[in-house]
Amino acid sequence: MSLSYPQETFNHTKFTPSSFLARRRLTVRKNTLLAQLSILKSTGRYDAFRLKWHPAYNQGYKALFWDSDIAKWLEGACYFLAEKGHDDEEDKVIDDAVEGLTDMIASAQWKDGYLNIHFTVVKPGLRFTNIRDLHELYNAGHLIEAALIHHQLYGNTLLLDPVLKYVSQIHTTFGPGPEQIHGYPGHPEIELALLRLHARTGNTHAYDLAKYFITERGNPHGVKGQHFYLSESQQRGEDPGQRPAGDAWPTANAFWYQQAHKPILEQMTIEGHSVRAMYLLTAVADVVRLSRTVETESNQFEGYKSACERLWDNMVNRKMYLTGGIGAIEQWEGFGIDYFLPQSTDEGGCYAETCASIGVMMLAERMLQLDLNGKYADIMELELYNTVLGGMSQDGKEFLYENHLASCEKRPMKRESWFDCACCPPNVTKTFGMLGGYLWSYDVKGKDVEIDVHLYNSAVLDLLDIAGETCYLKQETDWPWGNSVTFSLVMSPKLDVTIKLRIPSWAQPFEDGKLFHLTPSPSTNLTISKCYLILKPRVHLCTLRQTNDPHLQPKSFRSWSP
Repeated sequence: MSLSYPQETFNHTKFTPSSFLARRRLTVRKNTLLAQLSILKSTGRYDAFRLKWHPAYNQGYKALFWDSDIAKWLEGACYFLAEKGHDDEEDKVIDDAVEGLTDMIASAQWKDGYLNIHFTVVKPGLRFTNIRDLHELYNAGHLIEAALIHHQLYGNTLLLDPVLKYVSQIHTTFGPGPEQIHGYPGHPEIELALLRLHARTGNTHAYDLAKYFITERGNPHGVKGQHFYLSESQQRGEDPGQRPAGDAWPTANAFWYQQAHKPILEQMTIEGHSVRAMYLLTAVADVVRLSRTVETESNQFEGYKSACERLWDNMVNRKMYLTGGIGAIEQWEGFGIDYFLPQSTDEGGCYAETCASIGVMMLAERMLQLDLNGKYADIMELELYNTVLGGMSQDGKEFLYENHLASCEKRPMKRESWFDCACCPPNVTKTFGMLGGYLWSYDVKGKDVEIDVHLYNSAVLDLLDIAGETCYLKQETDWPWGNSVTFSLVMSPKLDVTIKLRIPSWAQPFEDGKLFHLTPSPSTNLTISKCYLILKPRVHLCTLRQTNDPHLQPKSFRSWSP
């Protein structure tokens, strides 16, 4: 059994309270969740699904993303509520807020399943007339993600049922049929959410819809011989040479902004809005993985794996800052030409949005599911310790939208408690909530268990519920300051456990030229594959200690000291 999503596996990890990441997570739980809830309420977001008019709606599209702001906070709250042993009074405040939001979201749904604030209150009658620019499907994706963890936490379908009904309505609306819209969202997100929905529930509409959005994207002849975005804009009566509001595009019809200038299989370089690109490729990588089990007789998506690898390499090798930040151009919040990486606005750029770095972590994690290669985990770690951790203040109440390498008078670097476009703060919250799922991944097939360790932090992985037998891996370290990691494995003799430990590419060799030392030394040769040290079952790596239970064998060994 493989539960490969961090959003699903996070609750099998328990952080050691004194560890670095545990302390940052505690800050989010104690400070960030409550501070953001207060802002949701004071700005009108919390009550927005009551579908009453709010003065913010007079300010253009200022409230266009409120659905997603609410959904992301709700999702993050559920991750933390899934952990026991914390302040009951504080948890009750968060739990009550989640319950209230769940009721409001469900009550806001149309009879046909449609569910969106802006196109119910502000622009009724214009639903799905501008999916290129107006984020309807992006908002829907975040509602799906919130519903999945809500269902996992509470065991009810109070939020999942409305979301499933909405997905059914979207599936009816979009697709290749003659009465359907032959289109796809301008801001990807729903694709990755739909794939998770399918993995959790088996909903075929979700899988088919995600697959359609991915494969149809960039089709130059999608609607009566022309690009969907052109056809859609003409139906709105727009001038074909007109740039959209905000001047995000440098020229008309710059569909590379949405990664829709070509079909994904034909895209040679990473282009456009960086967050959109990461969310899209995360979904592409996941549909490759899922298709191998859903469509076993077809390999139609294997070419998409090559596209992900190609675009990843272009991004990392030519368009990424040393901090892991991506997106050099402020105008379209995204990628520039190769090697154009200015330090600040007065040098011509350096946007490096916090959400983009979270997106890189998401994509790296998905790529590790396709190819256990240390190069992906290296970048995942780089993002976490730089532009993700740095995107939040020490007290967890202020955030960076952009992560410049240098501050300047025109655009000084300063954290804020919130933003009109508030995607980053709740995104940080939910990322810390599911962080345990990024440390390691696992696969259980009968008595064979594989645990792949990607990140190092004192924590315990408990797979008893998954493996059906005792399987408990503990890592102890002072990472990122210390230079050693001690592992303890407690396992049933009925299991064969393989552990794969990432050796970071930045690790420097010891005087003897080795990149790692194991203590005690193993009695057999070790294998390293793509920067992962493979510890196979029954290999005598260490001393054996007795316990009170003769069926449990605790094994302890020390990994390398970089």
